[in-house]
Amino acid sequence: MKRNSILKVLNPVLVILLLNQILTGVFHDAIPKEAYEIFHEGGGISFSFAALLHLIFNWNWVKATFYSKNPKG
Repeated sequence: MKRNSILKVLNPVLVILLLNQILTGVFHDAIPKEAYEIFHEGGGISFSFAALLHLIFNWNWVKATFYSKNPKG
């Protein structure tokens, strides 16, 4: 699978996982504890893993932007 094809799937997954973290964090009092543990804690682990994959697939951009030998300006 090509890198861009993977990112087209990974980016929306990251958004959904981020929204899950925000919503379960905000409404933690309204969610049963068992559901909170599954969605917030499990979602946090999934979000971390997806963010790491996102960073790996975009590493060339990170290097070009932040570790450039020719500073702009």
